[in-house]
Amino acid sequence: MDELTTKVIFADQSGHTTLELTKDETVDLINSNKDQWIYRDNQMVPANEIAEANWNDVGTIMIMPGLTGGY
Repeated sequence: MDELTTKVIFADQSGHTTLELTKDETVDLINSNKDQWIYRDNQMVPANEIAEANWNDVGTIMIMPGLTGGY
């Protein structure tokens, strides 16, 4: 049986990449990019929510650079 995957959009300063990752691969990517913001189905969530999510219902995950304000 194949392991479940979900669509993960990973963005950085040069653009974005769309991936199909397993839960473990996604958690590893999040853990190696701790300063990024995590979205699940277009709603910002804490990183640990992805590790605890039911992978059957997780939907699309976006890993995006955090926004900074200022002049």
